[in-house]
Amino acid sequence: MSQSISNQYLNELGEQFGTPLYIYHGEKIREQWLKLKQAFSGNNTVFFYACKALTNINILKYIRSLGANIDCSSIYEGRLALHAGFAPNQILYTSNGISFSEIEEAKNLGLIINIDSLSNLKKFGQKFGSSYPVGVRLRPNIMAGGNLKISTGHDKSKFGIPVTQIDQVLEIVRQYGLLVHDLHIHTGSEIKDAHIFVKGIEVLFDIVPQFNDLKFIDLGGGFKVSYKQGDIETDISLLASEVGKAFASHPNPGGRPLQVWFEPGKFLVSESGYFLTTVNVVKETPGACFVSVDSGFNHLIRPMFYDAYHHIDNISNPEGPFRKYTVVGNICETDTFAWDREINEVREEDHLVFRNAGAYGFEMSSNFNSRLRPAEVLVLDGRPQLIRKRETFQDLLRNQLEVL
Repeated sequence: MSQSISNQYLNELGEQFGTPLYIYHGEKIREQWLKLKQAFSGNNTVFFYACKALTNINILKYIRSLGANIDCSSIYEGRLALHAGFAPNQILYTSNGISFSEIEEAKNLGLIINIDSLSNLKKFGQKFGSSYPVGVRLRPNIMAGGNLKISTGHDKSKFGIPVTQIDQVLEIVRQYGLLVHDLHIHTGSEIKDAHIFVKGIEVLFDIVPQFNDLKFIDLGGGFKVSYKQGDIETDISLLASEVGKAFASHPNPGGRPLQVWFEPGKFLVSESGYFLTTVNVVKETPGACFVSVDSGFNHLIRPMFYDAYHHIDNISNPEGPFRKYTVVGNICETDTFAWDREINEVREEDHLVFRNAGAYGFEMSSNFNSRLRPAEVLVLDGRPQLIRKRETFQDLLRNQLEVL
């Protein structure tokens, strides 16, 4: 049975902890994890949680307790992973146009490293040669994903080394004796069609025979989740079946079966998250009826940045008649969450909940307009626990140095 938190309980949490408030349901994260594990149970597959989706240290610890590894996009995420108890060999660090000093630190910490540029690959070879294994992130030149801003594998994307430059990669590998243990691709986020991953596999299979030390093939993440009724999700069972068929018949020149890696982020945490707000103002105008809540894109930027849809419910008046509202924030910018959205009749001080807010919600928040970031609560085994305090005015001054 799908795990969810009742509207009544969400209201109670709003009264207890105040709003705006991020709430995460631990059992839903577990449900998503088990869905992955069960689908791929017959495959030689390892999952790395793409923690850029949500890095609260308690979420990292909980996901580690489920048995996942972790994927990091910065050295600081890597440090958080170590702090959360992940072993270095469970931490995948995929660089993206970063200083070579970050790669050096990742090596010194013992992390698994993917390199995404010829420049840094050469520097790695010059400094470490064959003394430390490395992975190479390739750009497969495949267009995929729900939005151009989250498509990372096409031929104009900054991510990875283009597959057309594979000869240059191989020359660096030969020159410095690099031990390339994995090849990595990531085509984008919100990929509906499981066959997009198969296309990526086909690109890699043309390259695999040229690398004699391969142990892993990393297909990235980007599994689609449902944001509204009728949304098509990635068919995880079909994906597992197709991946299994593809790898069962493919020989590895290194003589060992290739392990498959995936990096689910949003898939694990998105549906676990609820963003709870309070209505400040209901403003009737000739063009629209505006509902202004105690938040803005300083707390949830996805609708403005990605044109992302979040289902919004009035949990204070769930039986009220439906009316059309334009839901907006309270900051000094256009921060519209939803245009002409049908919601049960809204009154000032009602609680509105934004669903599917576990991924890239708090994680992309800011102090724009010098507003404070919200608190976070984890509900686990029926018990709510505060896992991040609401910011205070002193937090705005914490790292500023008053010299005048």
